[in-house]
Amino acid sequence: MRLKRELGLLDVYCLASGAMISSGLFILPGLAFARTGPSVMISYFLAGLIAIAGVFSQAEIVSAMPKAGGTYFYVKRALGPAVGTVEGLLTWFSLSLKSVFALIGMAAFMSIFVDIDARLTALALCGVFTVINLIGTREASRIQRVLVFFLISALLYYVVRGVSSIDVMRFEPFAPNGWGATVSTAGFIFVSFGGLLKVASMAEEVKDPGRVIPLGMILSLVTVTILYFLVVLVTTGVLDAGALSTSLTPISDGAFAFMGTPGRLILGGAAILAFISTANAGIMAASRYPMALSRDGLLPVKISALGKRFRTPYVSIGITVAMMVFFIFLKLEVFVKAASAVLILTYLMSCLSLIILRESRLQNYKPVFKSPLYPWIQIAGIIGFGVMLAGMGMPALVSSMAIVIVGIFVYWFYGRIRAGRESALLHLIERITPLELSSRTLETELKEIIRERDDIVKDRLDHVIERAAVLDIEEHIDASTFFGMVADEMAGRIGIDRDIFVRLMHEREKESSTVLTSNLAIPHIIVPGENKFEILLARCRGGVEFSQSATDIHSIFVLTGTRDERNFHLRALAGIAQIVHESDFDKDWMRAKNIEDLRDIVLLGERKRP
Repeated sequence: MRLKRELGLLDVYCLASGAMISSGLFILPGLAFARTGPSVMISYFLAGLIAIAGVFSQAEIVSAMPKAGGTYFYVKRALGPAVGTVEGLLTWFSLSLKSVFALIGMAAFMSIFVDIDARLTALALCGVFTVINLIGTREASRIQRVLVFFLISALLYYVVRGVSSIDVMRFEPFAPNGWGATVSTAGFIFVSFGGLLKVASMAEEVKDPGRVIPLGMILSLVTVTILYFLVVLVTTGVLDAGALSTSLTPISDGAFAFMGTPGRLILGGAAILAFISTANAGIMAASRYPMALSRDGLLPVKISALGKRFRTPYVSIGITVAMMVFFIFLKLEVFVKAASAVLILTYLMSCLSLIILRESRLQNYKPVFKSPLYPWIQIAGIIGFGVMLAGMGMPALVSSMAIVIVGIFVYWFYGRIRAGRESALLHLIERITPLELSSRTLETELKEIIRERDDIVKDRLDHVIERAAVLDIEEHIDASTFFGMVADEMAGRIGIDRDIFVRLMHEREKESSTVLTSNLAIPHIIVPGENKFEILLARCRGGVEFSQSATDIHSIFVLTGTRDERNFHLRALAGIAQIVHESDFDKDWMRAKNIEDLRDIVLLGERKRP
């Protein structure tokens, strides 16, 4: 059962932005300032800059594979099920921790208004968001829009009011602990950019995902990085170093410094909205990872079950919430380092996955959005994420490795005998070695994903192509030899004598050449009878010599039909003409590995459909 596609660009933007603007901004600046001093604003900007590599990589891959499970789904297809299992658990763990972080932070900020136990408040709110997510994605996303609108408005108000109160002397010395501390702090606060993963996990529920998801992710990252920089700049400039380095409510304290109690209440309220937004989005997104692992056989199938009434993954939501409840009672510092470390690993694997997918030359890997400056952005991202991860310290690395070990354990003892093993990595190995390691299962899956993504409904031409004969010829041949080979394949299908078929082919070519370009010919003939129509696809690597002026034709489409099929004959000609005029058609046609790849090029080609 498929999830409903009901999220638009605004929903994607609000989901990502609301998930990012929370604990990373309303709690972490004080802790981060204590590590690096006034250069903390550079740490936020640097983290956002490095995140670009991960975002571009994710945006491209998700535009090609918009399925629930986001990063797990495509890492498994790129690097194999073992790495995919580890990635799925890492991301699930990271998003769940970020949501717990938000719940605890929200409870702490609520103490500004009422005296209530923070953990009890967090538990109660966890229950509320669970109910919202069980009811449906659309309802959760509507709440998200309202929360993000008020949140961004409050932060812009804070920046505009606070700029005039900045004391530039508070920025001296700018990096008292050295620039190394500034870089390591960027890794510490990287959890602030985890919201972008939540978009990837919700991809199956987005309308027009190939366009909407990349645009929403990029707009969100730009907005949030600028907001982070400006808000931290103002906060650093209006608070004393001693007060800021020990504060767990730095933005509210900053607002109090230049707006008094009303400012504290406004930004405290904005913080609560931010935490609500993150917790809501976190449960929505994190729960899609166990569901995706279950779909692929790496976790029990029951976990992917959808409710009959609301079509939400109720079992996966329940497991995610149960884990969050457990983590509510752990120490705050543990959340930040562990969540940031696994998030950095996830972004690193996104960059690596894109390189593997591109270099494997999978024919049916067809992203709508392509990362600019490939592969340099991805290489820079892998190096940057590696440097940040190394600076996180041993506790964060140990916690990350513990999750990696659990993932390998789950795969080895449960998923290994249940999940398919084909990946883009195997196709890449085939490219550089004589080994044959892959089947067509991944190409077939990608074909179905494209059809679902682009809402392609099969028409009659698709059905004709699916059963069409395909010739894949290596040597150079003349037209007569080629016509004989076509007749061997087509005469029986169309129900006429082979010699008659060959004669009709020659007569059609004499009337006017069917060669359309230096590389393409579309012979088409009328045959006796009624209600008959067939197509043959042919590739000749050595080239077919149709005439002295057309000696090297590599792509040939032969159309045969009875006179009563004249209208469909013309529609088929028009459809094929649209497909072969795509800019990459010639290159893809010659690079196809086998006859099924040739067939897929036509089936997935862009053309107008009835």
